[in-house]
Amino acid sequence: METQKKLEQHFSCEFFPPKTEQGMEKLFATAEILKHEINPKFFSVTFGAGGSTRETTFNAVTKIQQHTGCEVAPHLSCIGSSKEQLKEILDEYKEQGIKRIVTLRGDMPSGTVSHGDFNHANELVTFINESYNNHFHIEVAAYPETHPQAASAKKDLQHFVNKVKAGANSAITQYFYNTDSYYYFIDDCEKMGLDIPIVPGIMPITNFSNLSRFSEMCGADIPQWLRRKLESYADDVESIKDFGADFVSEMSRKLLDMGAPGLHFYSMNQSEATLRIWNNLKK
Repeated sequence: METQKKLEQHFSCEFFPPKTEQGMEKLFATAEILKHEINPKFFSVTFGAGGSTRETTFNAVTKIQQHTGCEVAPHLSCIGSSKEQLKEILDEYKEQGIKRIVTLRGDMPSGTVSHGDFNHANELVTFINESYNNHFHIEVAAYPETHPQAASAKKDLQHFVNKVKAGANSAITQYFYNTDSYYYFIDDCEKMGLDIPIVPGIMPITNFSNLSRFSEMCGADIPQWLRRKLESYADDVESIKDFGADFVSEMSRKLLDMGAPGLHFYSMNQSEATLRIWNNLKK
C-alpha cells in the first residue's frame, strides 16, 4: 500500500436527503456538529434510483453548503437517465459552485425498462470530464468485497479500472468489516498501476437488524463471528452501540495505520455514532 501511504489523510461524511422540513433542520444541526468536531473535507449527499430524489438531493446539497460553508459532493447516478437530464443537473450544480461529484451507475428504478444513455459509471465519468473540462473532482465507488451484481471479482476490478482510466480523481469504498478485504483490494489496484486515493467507507454499528438487512441488499459481508456477537446482545441496543463503537473504531484505526488516505463515514444523518468513533480515534 505504498501509494496510499504517500497521501494526506482526510475525512468526509455522508447524508441522505430528508423528505421533510423537520428532517432538513435536523440534518443542518447534524452537519454543524460534524463540521465543528471533525472538520470534514466534504459532506456527500445521496441520489435516488433514476433520480427519484433529484429535487430533495439538490435542495439538501445547496442548503448544507450555504448553511455550513463546507464543500458538498452530491451523488449522481446515471442509470435510467438521458445525457440531457444529467447535463441539466450538472449545470445546476456548477452554477451553485459545486466542484465535487460522486458518480455512480445506480440501480434501475422500479418499472423502468430503458437504461438511459449510459450503462456504466465509467461512461458518466467520461461524459462529465468531456462536458465540463475537468471542473468537477470526480469520486467513484469501489467494492473491496466485489459488487453484488458483478460476474466475478476480476471483472469487478476491471470495472473499477475503467472508471479510473475514464478520469476519476478518487474513490470511496462500500463499507466492510474485514480490513483484509481493503488491504488486498488496494494491493490489486496498485498492481494494475492505479494511484488515486481510495478512501474506506465506514458504517457505524448501532442497530444489528437494520445493518443485517442493508448489508444483504448491498453485498457487504458481516463476518460470522461479528454477526454472532451482535446477535448475542438481542434487543440490548446500548450494548450493541457500545460494542459497535469500539469495534469500528479499532478497525478504523487499523485502516489509517495501514496507510488509508482517510475515512468516509456513512453518518445516516446522525452525529452520535460517527463522533464516538472519531473521539476514540483521537485517544
